[in-house]
Parts: sequence; C-alpha cells; structure tokens
Amino acid sequence: MSFTQELNTRQDIQEDVIFPPGDLYSDEPPLETELHLEQILLLLKCLKWLWRDRNDFYAAGNLTIYYSPRQRKSEYFRGPDFFVVRGTERKIRKSWVVWQEDGKYPNVIVEILSPKTADTDKNLKKQIYQDTFRTPDYFWFDPDTLEFAGFHLVDGEYQPLEPNAQGHLWSQQLNLYLGIYQGLLRFFTSACKLVPTPEEEAERLAAKLRELNIDPDTI
Repeated sequence: MSFTQELNTRQDIQEDVIFPPGDLYSDEPPLETELHLEQILLLLKCLKWLWRDRNDFYAAGNLTIYYSPRQRKSEYFRGPDFFVVRGTERKIRKSWVVWQEDGKYPNVIVEILSPKTADTDKNLKKQIYQDTFRTPDYFWFDPDTLEFAGFHLVDGEYQPLEPNAQGHLWSQQLNLYLGIYQGLLRFFTSACKLVPTPEEEAERLAAKLRELNIDPDTI
C-alpha cells in the first residue's frame, strides 16, 4: 500500500475510534485543554478522599473501557472522562476490561464537554452508556460554558435529573450531589455540603486551630 493510500485509509476511520495494537495502558486521545485535566483530577481526588476508608470501588479518568463480547481489545471500547465502578476491588489497573471484571460496567460516568466532543458525548456515547453499558447515572459538564446535565436510567432509558434548589443533581449510585462550584464540577453531600479536597480539608482544620489560638504549624 502506498503512503497516499494508507493516509486515505486512516482518514476514513472515525476520529474517536483508535484500534490499539495490544495491551496498552490507555488508547484515549489527548485531553482537550488543561482545564479538562484539572476537572478530571479534581473529581478523582475528592471522591478518593471522601471514600478513603473504602476498598469496594474503582474510579478513573480518561481510561479505556473494553467491552467486546468476543473479548477483543481491537473492537468495542470507549474512554469516559471520569467513571466509577462499585462493588469491585480498589486497585491500580491499566484499563477496564469488562470480561475480566465479572462483566461489570461503570455505575457512574461523567463526560467533560468540548466543542470537538460535545456532539458525540450527547448522542453516540449517551446511547452506548444507556443501551450497552446500562450505566445508571450519566452526567456531562462543559467547563467553558458551565452547561451541566444529568440522567438516571429508568426502565432502560435515561431520564433527565431535576436539580435541587442549589442547581445540584443527585447521583443515586454515589449517594452524592454533583454541582458547579467556582466554575468546576464538584461533589456535595446529601446535606449539600461541599466535598473537600485533602488540601481544603487541611486548611479548614488549620483555620479551626487558629480560632482556638493554636498554631497548626506546631502540631
């Protein structure tokens, strides 16, 4: 095959589909912006801090999920920006391979929208997460426009979630709200309290000590 023919063949393949040649760590495309990376890491950090004493879940970001019924990594895979699987072992993984994980799919998925991915996230991926993954809770968030929406699977179809008075959306699977705080998507407890990062929690405790006239740096 000539170089020109090979180039034309590659162009015929959809942009969001990459066929990995073996056991890769992740075949996901580069993140759109630094803000996308910050958002994904923030969700991971907060949930892992909140659930630091739990070992029955797996949370990851921008990691490939392989779900081929023929157990082939060269077909049927997607890479959600953020996802959580409940009822599984908490350990480091190269990717999430459904047929190696007792057939488990994510319980929660969050996609971070961008002009390039928004249409796929709102349509094709939503359909796959509904019909194939059967993921109970699906959310998307645009860090540029602050567009935020969530869906819960009811009788096999996604139904839009209704926001509470603060504009937060409830995740039954996480037993947490998701909502916008200072321009980023964050978790909130059932009492609508912000789930902190470890750094925010440390600063809160330090401030409390200062109120008691205790220098936190001496402890």
